[in-house]
Amino acid sequence: MRNGKPTGFFYLNHRTEDGRHAIITDTYTTPANVHDSIAYLGRLDRQRQRFDFDVKAVGLDAGYATAGIAKGLEDRNIPGVTGYHRPTPPKPGMLGPKDFVYHDNPEGYICPQGQVRTYATTYRDGYRHYKSAPAICRSCPLLASRTANAKCTRSINRYVWRGARERTDANRLTAWGKAVYKRRKETVERSFADAKQLLGHC
Repeated sequence: MRNGKPTGFFYLNHRTEDGRHAIITDTYTTPANVHDSIAYLGRLDRQRQRFDFDVKAVGLDAGYATAGIAKGLEDRNIPGVTGYHRPTPPKPGMLGPKDFVYHDNPEGYICPQGQVRTYATTYRDGYRHYKSAPAICRSCPLLASRTANAKCTRSINRYVWRGARERTDANRLTAWGKAVYKRRKETVERSFADAKQLLGHC
């Protein structure tokens, strides 16, 4: 089972192609309920070690747009470009995460009224927790659109590697990033289309 997909026995084929010559350099199959991002860094490392590839950049679709992959690419000094991953929209009438701006100093999220959601704790799953001060939020004119919490607090969670994800996302908006992503569509997506249309893959 996978959200948005039919229930049944399915598989995912992860494929890597050279951006210059469109040669398939790696193919790897997983059960369909394994997230796209789980296998990626291991496959990248295998190709670099096996073929001694000097990887200049990688272009990935939105399924690979995760903080873990972004951090892994930065650790390997490989620039990445990922497809746009549409965030979950907020409830009608409520402010969404994009309405709160993250700042390093002071660390926290700034709301549209200029108040800071300060750091509270880090959870075991790697998320840093930020929350507002009830005494300030209780008298806020935007309270109804911020939270329905009875204590008048609004909490925001930020993954510890979120900064790496944001830097990778920013690459997509540059001229260089658009060129890399265009090559991804022209190479690996074409090979998937051939596999489906000519070889009976589904």
